[in-house]
This record gives sequence, C-alpha cells and structure tokens, in this order.
Amino acid sequence: MCPRPARYRPGRGQAGVDYAVALPRRWIWPVKTVDSGSRIREPNVRGLEGPPKPPNARKRPGAAGALLEFARRPRAKAGRVVRPIGLAIVLTLSALAPVGANAQPTKTPRIGFLGAGNAVPVPSQLEAFRQGLRELGWIESQTLTIEYRWIEGSPQRVPALAADLVRLNVDVLVVTGSQAIRAAKEATASIPIVFVVLVDPVAAGFVKSFARPGGNLTGLASQFDELSTKQLQLVKETLPKLTSIALLQRVESPSSFLKAAETAARGLGFSVRSFKVGGPVEYESPFRAAQSERIGAIQVLPSPYFNIHRRQLIELAAKYRLPAIYEFKDYVQDGGLMSYGPDINPMFRRAASYVDRILKGARPGDLPIERPATFELAINLKTAKALGLTIPQSVLGRADHVID
Repeated sequence: MCPRPARYRPGRGQAGVDYAVALPRRWIWPVKTVDSGSRIREPNVRGLEGPPKPPNARKRPGAAGALLEFARRPRAKAGRVVRPIGLAIVLTLSALAPVGANAQPTKTPRIGFLGAGNAVPVPSQLEAFRQGLRELGWIESQTLTIEYRWIEGSPQRVPALAADLVRLNVDVLVVTGSQAIRAAKEATASIPIVFVVLVDPVAAGFVKSFARPGGNLTGLASQFDELSTKQLQLVKETLPKLTSIALLQRVESPSSFLKAAETAARGLGFSVRSFKVGGPVEYESPFRAAQSERIGAIQVLPSPYFNIHRRQLIELAAKYRLPAIYEFKDYVQDGGLMSYGPDINPMFRRAASYVDRILKGARPGDLPIERPATFELAINLKTAKALGLTIPQSVLGRADHVID
C-alpha cells in the first residue's frame, strides 16, 4: 500500500492548503506535516524532513487548494524508433502467442470398419488391412483409431451398423460386400467410403466408372461376369460329361450376379437350375434338390455370408456328393473341391493405400477403382478322391494351390 500524502495545516496568513506530491505508481514522495506556526514559502517547502519535491512538480489549483503533481513528460513524436530490446520482446511474444492461445492438438484419424464376419477369430482380411496400414506408417491405437462393427452373418443388421459408424463421424469407412456398400452409401454422402467387393460397382450403380468413380466411393472390385465365366469353364474342363449345373445365390446379392452366371452357363451348353437362399437354415434345400434332380455340379456365387458359413456349405456338398466350385481358396483349404478367384487378402492390404491417400487429402471420387492383380486356382485332391473324381492334368497343372 502507498502511504497517504501528508496534510499541510494552515498557518499564519495562509489559506488552508493541502499539499500532496503525485509520483509514479510504484511509490509516493513523503511529505511531513508542518506546524501552523512555521514560516513557509509556497510552493517551495523548506525545513521538511525527507527528500525535496521533484523539480518538475507543479501546482494545480483546485476547489480546496492546490495539488502538487509531476508535470507529464512530452510524448514521443510520431515516427520515433522503438528501442531494439523492446522491439525484440514484442516480436517474440507475438510469435509465441498463437502457440499458447490458439494452437489445436493434432487430431487422430478415425476409421470405421464394417466387416461381414465376426471379431473373433480375427479374419485374415482384417489382418491384411492392418498390415497395409502399418506399411504406410499408420499404427492402430497410436497414429489412428479403428472403430469396428461386425455383421456376424446377419444381413438385417447392416443398415444400423453403417448408420452407427456414420454417427461417429469417422474419417473413412471401409466396407466389404455389395449390401454393406449400399447401406453405407445411403447413410452418408460426405464420408469417404473404401470398398472391397467382387460385384461390378458400375453395373450395380454404385459409381460412374472404374477410372473416375465420382462421389464419395472408391476401392477395389472385380467384374463378376468374367469371373463366373472362367469358373464354369474350369468346371466343364474338369467334368467334360457334365450337362447341368445348379447356381446358388444369397437373396441380398445383386441380381446381376445370377444373370451373369446363367448367361455364362447356358453359353457353355449347361442346363441351369438357380436357387436363392436367405439364412443358413435354407442352405440344405438346394443341395437336396440338386441331387434329386440329378444335377451334376453346383456353383456357389460370391457372398461374404457364404464365406462366413463356408464349412456348412462344404459339408453339404460332401453329404450330397456334389462337385462344387467357390470363389476363394479358403473353401478349398477347409475341404471344398475347387475355387477360382482373386486372392482377397492382397485386396484388403491394397485398401489401406486408399485410406492413406484419402487421409492425406485425396478425394475418393478421383481415385480409380483397382481390379485384382492375380487370380488363383486351388484344388483339393483329397476331396476329389472322396467324390470319385480324377482331375485332368490340364487343370491340375494350372493350379496355384493343390491340397493332397
């Protein structure tokens, strides 16, 4: 606290005058009270204890007397140069201010992954996707976060799961299967969607073209009509006396799948019997019907739900002694007769590169859709023997994977 200025008590021949000295705010110049009998010459007070008044003090008249205060120093003229030290301090503080006040922490990207299967055991496709991210410097739980939603073989859950990921406002959605693509596209027109699918996305109406998909979708896809034709050619070459074939499709799969397969089968001279099934409880009926109608083989059309239940399909084919061809080598490794299709794991690993480019600012509609680089033929000789079949050397020699 600053001391209160001393009061001058009126003396002989003097009107009552209060004296105070106005000093800088840090301290007040002390003034001692003077008895009324002292002889004082105003404004230069002599005989007071303490230091004298500053030389630039002046008297300011007031209603009750006069106040002694410092005269203000003249202000710096316009254009006067600021001292270098002060300028340096100002510039330093100006540069540092945004860092403390306005800088925002780096946002960790969040990916939404809508998988057709189950979380446990970890699907090989998911591990391939994670590997692709790691190769590009994205480490889960460190440099990005992945929100998982699993369909678990229940197609009716897909719309709600897709909407849930959209509500989380993820930075990118990764989906597999045509139903998941459709649900994600209906849920958002702004969040980028990266898909891995075997359906032709142009024919299905998801994108404008392979070269420039447009909108918020891109990814990896195969044109099923080419894949289906090649599968049926392999069946005919393996079973040269075959005259009829059954086609098995999930009800939620695109109708273009079935039309393409029927066209290819008839083009190869087969009579065709088509079946559409919903859940696993409906799977056995087509196999039973095919056996009773003496149909010689069955083609299982692509579906992520068939892939989830592939062991059941393999067991039914063995039970009704029907040679079957599938899309992925996983079927053959689990006991199916033969498969022809893309290696799905590299497709998921490549999907990570789309996520990487989108997170770095690329627009999904400008990224061309990639087709699978390689297709694999897998044959299970143990299953062929159980069915009483001999695989021609012309087919066996082209196999990428042979299981004895």
